[in-house]
Amino acid sequence: MSTTIAAAASEREAIPPSLSHAQLFVRFLKFGLLAWGGPVAQIAMLRRELVDEERWISSARFNKLLAVMQVLPGPEAHELCVHLGMRARGRIGGLLAGLGFMLPGFLLMLALSWLYFRIDIAGTALGAAFLGVQAAVIALIARAVHRIGEHILIDRWLWAIAIVCGLASFAGVAFWITLPAAGAVYALLVLKRRWSAFLAAAGAIALAAGLAFWAPQAATQVAAVVQGEASVLLLFVSGLKAGLLTFGGAYTAIPFIRNDAVGRGWMTDGQFLDGLALSGVLPAPLIIFATFVGYVGGGPLGAVAMTAGVFLPAFAFSLIFYDRLEAVLEIKQLHAFLDGVAAAVVGLIAATTVDLGRVTAERVPSLGVGVLIFAAALAFLYAWKNKLNVVVVIVGAGAAGWLLFRGGG
Repeated sequence: MSTTIAAAASEREAIPPSLSHAQLFVRFLKFGLLAWGGPVAQIAMLRRELVDEERWISSARFNKLLAVMQVLPGPEAHELCVHLGMRARGRIGGLLAGLGFMLPGFLLMLALSWLYFRIDIAGTALGAAFLGVQAAVIALIARAVHRIGEHILIDRWLWAIAIVCGLASFAGVAFWITLPAAGAVYALLVLKRRWSAFLAAAGAIALAAGLAFWAPQAATQVAAVVQGEASVLLLFVSGLKAGLLTFGGAYTAIPFIRNDAVGRGWMTDGQFLDGLALSGVLPAPLIIFATFVGYVGGGPLGAVAMTAGVFLPAFAFSLIFYDRLEAVLEIKQLHAFLDGVAAAVVGLIAATTVDLGRVTAERVPSLGVGVLIFAAALAFLYAWKNKLNVVVVIVGAGAAGWLLFRGGG
């Protein structure tokens, strides 16, 4: 009883300070300027300053809130900012906190996107550096697949789902078939309804086979790249789709955004990898690479539209369902469905990593040097678990490419 009373008292004492809307925005703008090192470092920063030092929210409630954010799609650190902003100043506060946190990364990526197309890097030392960086980006994604997979693939059924969905991706099966099927199959397995799970899997296979037979012309790849001509609405929808399917971190958005960006001819795989590399050196959620994709597809307005689409779910879940988010933890069937979807996404990322690796192998002047940069980057990521390891890997790979690929890029 005394423990319960103490916890309740602690929760009552954890109250955000009285801030104006402008002060709240500036507070989270500062967090955005310091958001280096990916979601783990960003969440640790929020915990240190707003939980441990300033007591905006109790540690127990923060932990429960973080668990909810990890179940929902979207960048967890950004969603936490929106939620904490609402705790301080209502829905307007949540909106301002989220905008403050994402704004520095968005503006920096917008500036880098503009600069990227103002400099002709083909055949230059800078172009050689970017080839080195692209090899390292493959290592970043491979490391992310392992990191995400070890938290998601916790039983043999989830492993099987990931493998099957990865193979299905290689076969050209659309994700809108594999993801719902994976979620349904796993949820049914958890409920011990194996016959129903078998029927759900058979139905998905039949649908995929039927589409392959009746619509062979619906290939995802196009012959030519036409930059800057995608509609603003299409870019927004593409970003929204990625934002709704981002489970377990921003890396899970890669196959969905690439499917649209490269498949519809907005950009090349090389440019897509460059965008990922640029996002890795910015103080921002990695998902900010969508700004680069939007810029390539539709210029500055396209960048705004795609960024808005990607971040809209992260705003909406907190702004609309603020009082009900913790109830998500109690819906076990939804957990099982989302676990199945997340396992399928791991398979899709793995397949995308192989595809991008093949493309990079074809582009680098020396396959041996490219493999060496990849291996060194991957080893470094495993060996040095620091919030700046991604930045160091990208800078180091760029230097290696500049030294080793000049004259051949």
